[in-house]
Amino acid sequence: MNALAATSRNFKQAAKLLGLDSKLEKSLLIPFREIKVECTIPKDDGTLASFVGFRVQHDNARGPMKGGIRYHHEVDPDEVNALAQLMTWKTAVANIPYGGAKGGIGCSPGELSISELERLTRVFTQKLHDCIGIHTDVPAPDMGTNSQTMAWILDEYSKFHGYSPAVVTGKPVDLGGSLGRDAATGRGVLFATEALLAEYGKSTSDQRFVIQGFGNVGSWAAQLISEAGGKVIAVSDVTGAVKNCNGLDIPKLVEHSMENRGVKGFSGGDALDPKLLLTEDCDVLVPAALGGVIKRENANDIRAKFIIEAANHPTDPEADEILSKKGVLILPDIFANSGGVTVSYFEWVQNIQGFMWDEEKVNFELKTYMTRGFKDVKEMCKTHNCNLRMGAFTLGVNRVARATVLRGWEA
Repeated sequence: MNALAATSRNFKQAAKLLGLDSKLEKSLLIPFREIKVECTIPKDDGTLASFVGFRVQHDNARGPMKGGIRYHHEVDPDEVNALAQLMTWKTAVANIPYGGAKGGIGCSPGELSISELERLTRVFTQKLHDCIGIHTDVPAPDMGTNSQTMAWILDEYSKFHGYSPAVVTGKPVDLGGSLGRDAATGRGVLFATEALLAEYGKSTSDQRFVIQGFGNVGSWAAQLISEAGGKVIAVSDVTGAVKNCNGLDIPKLVEHSMENRGVKGFSGGDALDPKLLLTEDCDVLVPAALGGVIKRENANDIRAKFIIEAANHPTDPEADEILSKKGVLILPDIFANSGGVTVSYFEWVQNIQGFMWDEEKVNFELKTYMTRGFKDVKEMCKTHNCNLRMGAFTLGVNRVARATVLRGWEA
């Protein structure tokens, strides 16, 4: 089941639990605006190349729209649509004053030079500058983009609208980026895990963790979990997987991964078939890589008691049902990985105030938001007698629906 079908299915289930009016339900699903632009740039060899850029702006009932921009050869309008919708519910669950958006350009960033990427980003911004803005739509980095991409967007946008650091988040710190943004999603995963475990009288320090994915989110989550006393016994990435039953030395693994562009060949553990990683014996499983990795075929073999969805949409709805029956608790992506967008919000707030916070304040505020968010999700689980995923979805959808009705959607 693809991301759009799964998101829509979760939304419809939540709408049913909430007893939403069918007209309102339909109105909430339809995106506010979809933009498709043609971006033609001169390549370094003088030839012209054309790319298609998208921005789907899903909903702005609770505030300006927010979401990443990805550069990937498979930027598919359907997927962008699903991710924009997911951002609407995610920002509502986190209780930050944003709606959802998502965008991208269909290109292979690895095959473009830095100057070609800069030209492409600037043309994309020129085509979009009237549709984004501090109080309209605030982009951020995603797959294939980074803080440098945001710096180019900021510069190009500012040529039209004056210096506007708050138009994008995930910027370099020298241009108004927030301290703590880099580790934010991983740190949010730690806070979310702590909140869930506390609910069951457990703490991070007495649990064994397996983490799939060792990119930004996975590596930060691993570092912070091991600093909190958790034992990370296995990790994988695209290059391979390593396992050590006594716990991996995460700082050394991070160093190894930086030097060798992956975890493969790390001497502080045994090599493991990455396909077997998800079914390793552990207490907490953290999928922090791609979507759709936990499916009907492997759900029965998963031995973890808790799954923390650091990736977007890692569990198929079919696997969801199998795991629920087994009594495995899944902390859903729209809550578990919302640390990133929450600190993006802090970055935007700092830019608008023109006053930057120290890292301690950023992390303290993030913990406050994540802890309160977990309590809110649990409240919804009690009210609607449902699992954590539906608790999070009903919470998000309800907040958006209420804002929509209060603003007068029928007028």
